[in-house]
Formats: sequence, C-alpha cells, structure tokens
Amino acid sequence: MEVQIKTGDGVADCHVFYPASPEPAPAVILYMDGVGIRPQLLSLGERLAQNGYVALVPNLFYRAGPAIPIDLSVIFNPGPANDRMMSLVMSLTGAQVMSDTRGFLDFLDRNPKVKPSKIGTMGFCMGGGMSLRAAGTYPDRVAAAASIHGARLASDQPDSPHLLASKMRARIYVAVAGVDPWLFEGETGVLKKTFETAGIRYQMDNFPESVHGFGVPGNPIYDPVAAEKVWERLLALFHENLR
Repeated sequence: MEVQIKTGDGVADCHVFYPASPEPAPAVILYMDGVGIRPQLLSLGERLAQNGYVALVPNLFYRAGPAIPIDLSVIFNPGPANDRMMSLVMSLTGAQVMSDTRGFLDFLDRNPKVKPSKIGTMGFCMGGGMSLRAAGTYPDRVAAAASIHGARLASDQPDSPHLLASKMRARIYVAVAGVDPWLFEGETGVLKKTFETAGIRYQMDNFPESVHGFGVPGNPIYDPVAAEKVWERLLALFHENLR
C-alpha cells in the first residue's frame, strides 16, 4: 500500500508491504537505486513481506515530486530519461536521506504492525550506500544492513559511508558487481580494511561476471543467478539479526 510520510523537507510518497501473519513483524527499509520507484523494485518489497518482514520502500526523489513511471528500455541509453535520472541522483545527498530516515523510523515506531525492535536496511546502487550510512547514523536502531552493487561506499569524499564504520553496530553484508564503473579501483579493499579495523561483523561477496545493477529484476543487466544468491544472504542476515 502507498503511504505518505512526513520528513523534515516535506512529504515522501512511500510503499509499505506487510506479511500475511497478523502478528507484528520486524521491519526492513529498502533504499531504492537511481532508477527510482517502479514495479520491479516494489516486487522486492513484496518478497520481503512474503518472508515475514514489514518492508518500507521510500521514494527518495520525492523532493522532485511523486514517483513517475520508468521506461527501463531507454533508461540506460543516452537521452532525456537517462539525463533526468542522473540529475535526480546527483541532486540527492546522504545527509538528506538520513534526515528522511528519521521520518521513516518514526513511521515504523508508530505502526502497530511493526515489531518494536531493531530494524534492517538494504539498498541497491546509490541505495547501498544509504543502507550502510543508516547503520552508522542510527546504530541503536539498525541491526543488519546490506548493500547490493552499492555505489561510492569507500570514496575520498567527506561523506563516504565507510567513514561511519566506527559507529556501526549492525551486521553488514556487501554484494559487489565484478563490472562496476561506479566503484573506484581499490575501493572494495578500503571498505574491507575499514570494517576489519572497526571490528564489524561483515560478509562480502564478489560476483565477477555480474554488472552493476544486476540485483533488480527488469534491469537490462539483471543476473538472476547472482541475484538469488544475494537473496539467500539477505534472508539469512535478517533472520539471524532481526528475529
């Protein structure tokens, strides 16, 4: 179902999915990729609900208006659709999304269908960095965080997610695409070293034949074999840390 969640900058249109069981369930925030809200992404929220979690999927681009339909056949090709996507991605900061996340947490806290416990986060592409950032920004709330072909996880920028590692208390999972133009050379190694220095319990999988974006159905480079392996890891991560 679609819900409107108040944030510090306005009202975000979000989708929430509930398990069939009437009992309160643990929650997972799913941070979208740069392509934005579309049926294929929402199907992953439904999958979380089918596995016993309340899934919240926010439109992180709400500042530009409600989510609009995405034509996946042209989104990765030069043209207006791709230009709009990149403009939206570059307009969003980690600080903005973490401020929004405060509103998302408040919504979950007030929701009687959500188990009053720590939550999980997961994200694809830019959402992968947001998931890890949430673990460092809200360490008392996030018990498990996952990044799937995440972007700029350990960059030289002052707001890079890996700089929050010392604050993280969550169990972390990172799935890396073998072909990923959004990862700098050596970035994965920096991330590993940072996690190990901080004493973070983490697991990292590299999918050498997969391309950035492989985890979301409908993407031209979707890799169902790698994506299913990621889902095995995700469900194990959430089961061990949220239940």
